[in-house]
Amino acid sequence: MIRPPSPHAMITTVALVAALLFQTVAARKNLILDTDIFRNCDDAAALLLAATSPDVKLLAVNLNSHSTYSVLAASAILSHYDHPHTPIGARRPLTNDSFFDAHHFSLGEFASKIARHWSAGSLPWGEAHKAHDPVALYRQALAASEDGSVSIVSLAFLHNLAGLLDSPADAHSDLPGPDLIAAKVSELVVMGGRYPSGHEFNFYADDPATTAHVINNWPGRMVFSGADLGQSVMSGDRLVAEGPPGDPVRAAYIYCAHGDPRPSWDPITVLYAIRGLSDIFEYANRRGYNHVEPDGSNAWVDDENVRNQHWLRLKLGNDTVAAELDRLYLEAAWIADNPLVGAGLSWRHHRPIFPKPDL
Repeated sequence: MIRPPSPHAMITTVALVAALLFQTVAARKNLILDTDIFRNCDDAAALLLAATSPDVKLLAVNLNSHSTYSVLAASAILSHYDHPHTPIGARRPLTNDSFFDAHHFSLGEFASKIARHWSAGSLPWGEAHKAHDPVALYRQALAASEDGSVSIVSLAFLHNLAGLLDSPADAHSDLPGPDLIAAKVSELVVMGGRYPSGHEFNFYADDPATTAHVINNWPGRMVFSGADLGQSVMSGDRLVAEGPPGDPVRAAYIYCAHGDPRPSWDPITVLYAIRGLSDIFEYANRRGYNHVEPDGSNAWVDDENVRNQHWLRLKLGNDTVAAELDRLYLEAAWIADNPLVGAGLSWRHHRPIFPKPDL
C-alpha cells in the first residue's frame, strides 16, 4: 500500500519549493530601461523583451523623448504585458509632438495610436503629466535596490542619465549621483555610437555635449551596442504575420514599418542586458574606453589600465539572431493574448478596442 506523505514531509517539500522559487526570483536581474519610443518601432519590441523576460525584474521605465505620446505608449505596452503599475518617468517639458519621417518618408507614426487605443496602466490617455520626474525615479529605484544589483539600459538619448549623474543627495539617498551609481549600478548598457569610431544619431541628435558628459564621466562599467550591431538584424515581420491581432507591439510594426522587418538596434541591446554574452555576443575589445567629443562623435581609446568598458559584436549570424528575437516576440505576444497559454502565469488577457481585426 502506498502511504500518503507525512505532514512533516509535506512541510519540508513546501519549504524546498518555496526556497527554490525564492532563489529564482532573487536571481532575476534588476533592470531600468531608458528609451524614447518615438521614431522607430524597435523601441516597442525592446520594451516587450524587458517586460516579459522571466529573468528580469523591471524596476522602472524612463522616457527620454519629450512627446506625451511616447510616455503613454510605454504605459500602454507595459499594461498589456502585465506591468500596469511599473513606474514611468517622463522628460520635461512634455509636448504633443508626433513623429514625421522627414528623412526617408518610409516610416509611419505609431506612438500616438498605441497610446490611444491600448490606453491603460499607470498613465492612461490624457494623464502623461502624472509621470515621475526621471531623475527622481532613478534615485528612488536605485536607493531601494541592493548594492551592485541594477542594470540600466539606455536606448536613444542620455539626458535623463546626465541628470542622474549630476544629482545631489535627496530624500531617497544621502549619496550624490556618482556615488549612488557606483554603489548600485552593476552595468550601463548603451545603444549608441559606432565602433571603433564614428558619428551616430543617438549620440549627436539630441544634445551631444550631454552624451559626452555621461559617457566620459560615468563611474562604472559600460557596455556599448553600436549602430552597426543591430543594423542588419532584421526582426518583427514574423510578429506581424503570426502574432495575435490584439498585440500593441505587432500594431507598432504595422503602423511604423508597414509590416516589414526593421533593424533590431534596441531589442538586441536589451537581449544582451538580459542574457549577457551567452552564445550570441562577444566583446570586441579587451581593454580601453569609449571617448565622446562635444559634437557626439566617438572613438575607442586603447588603454591598458581600463578593463570595464566593452563594445559588442555578434558570434552568430544576423539571420540566426533575428530568428531568436522573433521567437521571443511571438512567444510573449501569444502568452499575453491567450489565457490558456498563460495559465499559471501572471499575464492578463486584454484586447483593445482598436485596431480593427484586419490589422
